[in-house]
Amino acid sequence: MTGVPARVAALLPRRTDWTRADLRRDPVAGVMVGLVALPLALGFGVSSGLGAGAGLVTAIVAGALAAVFGGSRVQVSGPTGAMTVVLVPIVAQHGADGVLVVGLMAGLLLVGLGGLGAGRFIRYVPVPVVEGFTLGIAAIIALQQVPAALGTDVHAEKVPALAVRSVAAFARDPQWVTLALTATVVAAILVLGRLRPNWPGPLVVVALATVANVAFSWGATAIGTIPRGLPAPSIPTVPFSDLDALLLPAVAVAALAALESLLSATVADGMAVGERHDPDRELVGQGIANLAAPLFGGLPATAAIARTAVNVRSGAVSRLASLTHAVFLLVVVLVAARWVEEIPLAALAGVLIATAVQMVRVSSVSTLVRSTRGDALILVVTATATLALDLVTAVILGLVVAGFVALQQTARTARLEETPFDDADHTDHTAEERALLDDHVVAYRLEGPLFFAAAHDFLLELSDVGDVRVVILRMSRVTTLDATGAHVLADTISRLESRGTTVLLSGVRPEHERVLRELGVHRELADARHLFASTPDAIAHARQHASRGRPGA
Repeated sequence: MTGVPARVAALLPRRTDWTRADLRRDPVAGVMVGLVALPLALGFGVSSGLGAGAGLVTAIVAGALAAVFGGSRVQVSGPTGAMTVVLVPIVAQHGADGVLVVGLMAGLLLVGLGGLGAGRFIRYVPVPVVEGFTLGIAAIIALQQVPAALGTDVHAEKVPALAVRSVAAFARDPQWVTLALTATVVAAILVLGRLRPNWPGPLVVVALATVANVAFSWGATAIGTIPRGLPAPSIPTVPFSDLDALLLPAVAVAALAALESLLSATVADGMAVGERHDPDRELVGQGIANLAAPLFGGLPATAAIARTAVNVRSGAVSRLASLTHAVFLLVVVLVAARWVEEIPLAALAGVLIATAVQMVRVSSVSTLVRSTRGDALILVVTATATLALDLVTAVILGLVVAGFVALQQTARTARLEETPFDDADHTDHTAEERALLDDHVVAYRLEGPLFFAAAHDFLLELSDVGDVRVVILRMSRVTTLDATGAHVLADTISRLESRGTTVLLSGVRPEHERVLRELGVHRELADARHLFASTPDAIAHARQHASRGRPGA
């Protein structure tokens, strides 16, 4: 097959996806991931505003479909903290129906991006942007849990304002038991994570907190728990009248799903021996998962770095592990929903706060802050924008700042330095001619890129050339020449020529000739015979110019 059919076939599941399945290791890894994913799915569902059932449905439906259609053998998908942050304002303004439309449009966008081969562009996202993005998300997730952790019922559009209002409400009416439970859950998960990293710490701690809450309710009022009706999230309808208002949120969801999924797949490649994901197929798989999950009352989903890491560490070698994780969660919904409904909201808040803490790699952030001022600036801007604005805007701002930093660093590599006439240049010159050249001819070597970020400095430096008869510009080491650089070069030549200084160019590359030719610079220099293939040829011509200016010549 060739053309479109071949492209479509390359993005679809194939028999070889399952040839490496291990019936002993993969199911065990899938159950372990399911144990870790259960409290996270519940927590992210509640945090989104659609309820715990929506979180579980997302983990089941999106987890299964992404496992089958995705581009990584060990990736695990479901609800995530980053996606929850994007969905909260959508749920607040448009409800479950708006989430359905956003999920459908985002899914179509992801499938389209995969079909167009956009997956390869993830390699251009700098590490400081990723770390700043992760740091900002962690802060938002933790701040979102403040009302549940303090036992307050407050509302605010911005997450920082929500946390501040919760603290104020707690100060007026403290709920010390709720706060103590949350703090205990956070501390226990972090300690278990260090002492027993292979245990499903969040599940163990949440189970103990649930038992304690049930026992406590016999003698006093229990802490607030997950609302009833867990297994049956409402199936939304499509509000076609809101399509225009939901288009931008859908783009944000698709961008986030693509970014987080491809970053997670890249991390998985580094953890698993011999693993190499297909980025375009991963986008298609996430698109299909996002098309399906909202239809069952779930949330838009993405790959989860934490659950993927657990999957790899547990010994997963194929897609069977991720599929087992989804089946395990389905069994939990069908068999143990009654017990899931007894989980205290404060305990889930503790799980998410602990997850936010574990998301931040202190050593990596510290290294970036100390490395260069540019990296530190990119990280701070991305993290701050994530917290203050929205995730997609934050990534765009981070990329813009990273671009300016990269341009600045690249511009600094451009150099203009005067070069002496070495022995090779003076091979056929007499002592008198050498003195003449030294007195009246100056050569400059241009190195690096001559583009808009560096051209201005070049003009200022070269325009200060003293009273000489000939200036030779050695261009063989110029790596980049854009239209701005060519304009500046033409302006510099005009200024020098107007002062009676002849300008000769040597070693101009063919690709740079085209730029100069479009601006007319190449033609003018060629007509005046001031364009040379090599520096010795330019020096020979410079000797003639210098000789004409000698007294008595």
